[in-house]
Amino acid sequence: MQKYLVFVALLLVGVCCSMAQEKGSHRKTRKFPQTMARGWGDSLFWIQTYEEALHRAQTSNKPLMIIHHLEDCKHSQALKKVFVESEEAQKLAEEFVLINLTYETSDKNLSPDGQYVPRIMFIDPSLTVRADITGQYSNRLYAYEPKDLDLLISNMHKALNLLKAEL
Repeated sequence: MQKYLVFVALLLVGVCCSMAQEKGSHRKTRKFPQTMARGWGDSLFWIQTYEEALHRAQTSNKPLMIIHHLEDCKHSQALKKVFVESEEAQKLAEEFVLINLTYETSDKNLSPDGQYVPRIMFIDPSLTVRADITGQYSNRLYAYEPKDLDLLISNMHKALNLLKAEL
């Protein structure tokens, strides 16, 4: 009888521990490591560092598309949402060396008119910043808003066409 009581007590302790672990697991959601895409398109190949992106642009003979953004910026989040939802933008992005930065680089060519976000710039394989590919705002030349997605797509085409024309 005593063995039976010990068995029941151990069984109850095991069930209680199991329930406590399950209950605790509902409170904490498991966080997975963030990919280099940072939500801008997980199916796309994103480069980790600016220096590597420059090297890839040169060696692959593809233009580089740099997206400057901040994770907690509502404007960056809104642009990211429309960019990811656009099949055309995602398909075109495959033709670029891609990097998205949540920090500023020491390259002053990447902030010719300020360090605002979101800011999207294009660099050709000769490592020239394409100052001729801009958004529509005179005070933030490389800024895009969600409503500017068509202009961004047009500028992506322009970056690719300029590359072909200059070859």
